[in-house]
Amino acid sequence: MSSLSRRLAGILLIVFPTVIYGGVTLLDELVNDPSYQQNALRQDLWRAGHAHAGVLLVLSLLALRYVDEANLGDRARAFARHAFPVSAILLPTAFFGSMPTPSSAQPNPLIWLAPAGAVILAAGMLTLGIGLVRATRPAIDPAPGRHAPLTS
Repeated sequence: MSSLSRRLAGILLIVFPTVIYGGVTLLDELVNDPSYQQNALRQDLWRAGHAHAGVLLVLSLLALRYVDEANLGDRARAFARHAFPVSAILLPTAFFGSMPTPSSAQPNPLIWLAPAGAVILAAGMLTLGIGLVRATRPAIDPAPGRHAPLTS
């Protein structure tokens, strides 16, 4: 793993406890705040925000494992490396920020960060996937039962 990917993985692992804190906060809202329970749209968006944050951070860590093995140019590799964490910021921000108060009746314009995050995520996935498909494998495995490393 390159030093850039390793550093980003470290940052993501340091940030991950904020998702845990968000889950505890969400549970507190469910149990102790009757106004939260009366707004079904806010509940749905906040649950979506929490779920997307956790899943996308895990996906970001997983993608980092493959970025350095992909046959990509420097800019495409940097894009693939950062697209997953950026989407892990944009999507939850859209869900949490668009319904900030219990009295919110409809999402505010921050909800438009969700489609932007989804487009960036899809583009990052396609970029990484194409780079991995383009990577070549050695013709002969070095040892039976062991996978040969991908080369670029």
